[in-house]
Amino acid sequence: MTVLAASLRDLQKDYYLSSETVRALRGVSFDVPEGDYISIMGPSGSGKSTLLNLLGCLDRPTGGSFLLGDEDVAHMSDDKLAETRANRIGFIFQSYNLLQALTVVENIEVPLYYSGDLTPESRQRCIDLATKVGLEDRLDHRPAQLSGGQQQRVAIARSLVNDPRFILADEPTGNLDTATTQEILGILAELNAQGRTIVMVTHEPEVAEQTGRTILMRDGRIQSDERNMAFSGVSS
Repeated sequence: MTVLAASLRDLQKDYYLSSETVRALRGVSFDVPEGDYISIMGPSGSGKSTLLNLLGCLDRPTGGSFLLGDEDVAHMSDDKLAETRANRIGFIFQSYNLLQALTVVENIEVPLYYSGDLTPESRQRCIDLATKVGLEDRLDHRPAQLSGGQQQRVAIARSLVNDPRFILADEPTGNLDTATTQEILGILAELNAQGRTIVMVTHEPEVAEQTGRTILMRDGRIQSDERNMAFSGVSS
């Protein structure tokens, strides 16, 4: 029996601007099995960022249903949404979102600061995560002293600090050169091979080809949803 990390049915999202209603999602339905590795593509305005925000519990749908595991996100309280984001979901952003005054280890620790879990043990966990992404010799460096690829590695380590099973990545290779892109994709592939579920927005077909499944969006709807038969990861 397939265990689902998430399930979306007829998902809709409207934004209200003055007297105008903008329909960002127009009935999106698909399942995300645990361990899947999905890329979401589509032109600007297709709804992919809105979809990622909903998957990340950063927003609620206007209509339809979104189950994260067996919990209905639409009916979560604000506190429950915040708890879910903090404990069950890891976020990786194109712009890294690092704090310039903090070191590598301190940036990785940020989610623990907000959850009140700063301990000597958690500090060691952050050091271990930095080592895992190849930054063992940059622990005391600040973002300005790091390359773009190194900053994205910090962001990946930070996304893992609470050991989430569900990782959302918004154009994680968008600011990187080809060689560094492959390094970051290698880290993501390793995380997926460990059983983590990854959903990634990308505009690069060559990046999408390295995931297990590609969902193409247009005008707030799914245009296609196809498996990559050459993918050798754990998605089913």
